[in-house]
Amino acid sequence: MMLRALAFSLSTFFLSAFAALAQQAEMPVSQCQAIAQKLPGVMFASFKPSGVQFAQADRKLSLAEKEEVKITFVGHSTYFIESPEGVGIATDYSGAYQPSRLPDVVTMNKAHSTHYTLNPDSRIQHVLHGWSDMPGEKAKHQLTVGDVYIRNVVSDIRNWGGGIEENGNSIFIFEVAGLCIGHLGHLHFELNEAQYTEIGRLDILMVPVDGGLTMGADSMSRVVQRLRSSLILPMHRWGPPLDRFLSMFDGKFDIAYAKEATLRVSMRGLPKKPTILVPQGL
Repeated sequence: MMLRALAFSLSTFFLSAFAALAQQAEMPVSQCQAIAQKLPGVMFASFKPSGVQFAQADRKLSLAEKEEVKITFVGHSTYFIESPEGVGIATDYSGAYQPSRLPDVVTMNKAHSTHYTLNPDSRIQHVLHGWSDMPGEKAKHQLTVGDVYIRNVVSDIRNWGGGIEENGNSIFIFEVAGLCIGHLGHLHFELNEAQYTEIGRLDILMVPVDGGLTMGADSMSRVVQRLRSSLILPMHRWGPPLDRFLSMFDGKFDIAYAKEATLRVSMRGLPKKPTILVPQGL
């Protein structure tokens, strides 16, 4: 009983603090950042401070419509995410791989020109760079578009001269229909504790499986296992066969192959055992 009371008090404290910060900044509260990591195994009571806009607000849709997110592998590191309200997002968008319709939002990373374009279609409403053009600064995105809340967590990259470029990559996180969807971008280094905390919970993870252009399969598999996502979607397939990446999990994850080009995912439909789902076209 005392543990439950402590958990409720701590959850109230943390959520109140997040709410106060959100009110000051006039931004919604992320529902994916992991407050409960500090108390593993504790079930937190529901808490919603008055006057605070949560990132995934209730919409006038049927229950089935609210739950379903569509995800299509377009090519390279580009996935097309469609929200229940029809917001379309293309990840690591270079323009070389086009989704079925013009995206409302595109995210980009600068490690290679196959992950960005400086001349996107002018009709795209939101173009989010994963890097800052100001030396020493981090790209920071906290944006609500329709029923999707988008934020990013930065990481360093290797530059063409063999050095390190700080904050040149962004892990973009899309909070929609109760899901936390993360795209690792062109991740070059294993994440640190601060980055894991900032990322929080990821139900669906889009991960490069090139075997070395980003990170080696063993390093990438450690990141994937630490994030403990329910559904892992490979991308950025170069070099070694996909089987090498899949073999790193030694039965800890199920492996499946998509039967359709477009995946329809929801909180209710997430696999009970973590699953690597290979999309069509990879």
